[in-house]
Amino acid sequence: MSPPEGDSTQARTSGGGSARVSGKHRTGTDRYRREELPAEDPITERIEAASAVELTPDQSTAYCRTVGGRGRAAGPPAPCVGSTSTFRWLLASLVLLVALAPGRTVDLFAGDDPDSPPPAAETARPTQAPPAEAVQRPTVQEPFRGSPAAGWASGAAGISVPKAGAVGWMSAAEVERALARSRDFLVGSGLDREVLRGARPEKAIAQINPHQKDVQDLLKTAFRTPSEKKDLLLLFSRFQPSRTHLVGDVVKTRGRLTYREGERGALQVTADVTFVYPVTHAHAGGDDEIVRTIVRRELILSWDNPDKVITEPGTFSIVSYKYDMTSGGCGAPTGYFTPPFGPDRRADEAGTEVDPYDRSAPVGQGEPVGDECGRATRS
Repeated sequence: MSPPEGDSTQARTSGGGSARVSGKHRTGTDRYRREELPAEDPITERIEAASAVELTPDQSTAYCRTVGGRGRAAGPPAPCVGSTSTFRWLLASLVLLVALAPGRTVDLFAGDDPDSPPPAAETARPTQAPPAEAVQRPTVQEPFRGSPAAGWASGAAGISVPKAGAVGWMSAAEVERALARSRDFLVGSGLDREVLRGARPEKAIAQINPHQKDVQDLLKTAFRTPSEKKDLLLLFSRFQPSRTHLVGDVVKTRGRLTYREGERGALQVTADVTFVYPVTHAHAGGDDEIVRTIVRRELILSWDNPDKVITEPGTFSIVSYKYDMTSGGCGAPTGYFTPPFGPDRRADEAGTEVDPYDRSAPVGQGEPVGDECGRATRS
């Protein structure tokens, strides 16, 4: 369910290790409104077919040399006793494994392969959290290892866009353009490499209605003196390069855009997207510690009819925003995510548990309140 129009909420949790995170949680509110296996192929048949495979003497000898001959001194091959039956047994076992659990078998060989196909695009809110992964430490080469995000799409590809239809004052073609531009904003605010490294998000800011005074005031203030209610992280993802470095060139994402008719016939677009940023300390030694800062944002954007609302072509008004965050810092807002490293990653057993990969509940639901710290169940 979307939040009430005009309600802006932030929920932040940070701290801890790869499977458990602790940190300080704060909640603030502010309001911004526009002024105006098949039956024909059973498992037993597959096993019988595999067991029926026969090897010629030459094939048996070659197989024996390949599997059993490594590390021996040069010379004639050792006798290959039982190679044919061994091969048949191995083949039958592999067929059985594939038949019983094809998905897990693919995972076994694929690992954290960036070329592995991602799961189907998200078109509606999931009904449950992703299954638990084996706890594995992330590395510079595999920064998403041991995380559900390892199977997610990268960058904008993980943000699904629905088929456009006419809504309010917009035709289907105009809605399609507005949806594309809405996703462009998510790219400019949460995926742009320069912005992630601390640059000012000029392109993204240019898409916001310049006549929406409250939001423009927020932006001006947040860059100079950020606070709980004037926090750039409500809209943008930024890390301080003197403290934090991104690991690799990939940010994993999962989420969707939806739309409906809003006030005065406006096109109202809701974005609900989770971003996973692998980072390390800027001054890390040889054994780099990889932390994954996980941010889930929900934004409601209004593409207004210029005949009814003061706006500029190609811009939208912001109706509301929310975000949840883990391993991104829990102190006073600085305009940057501040992932905890080393001793700062302490567990807090008293905090409310938060699964940052669970997209089945609305943003902010089940989060800690007030100054209570929260614990991420995984990272």
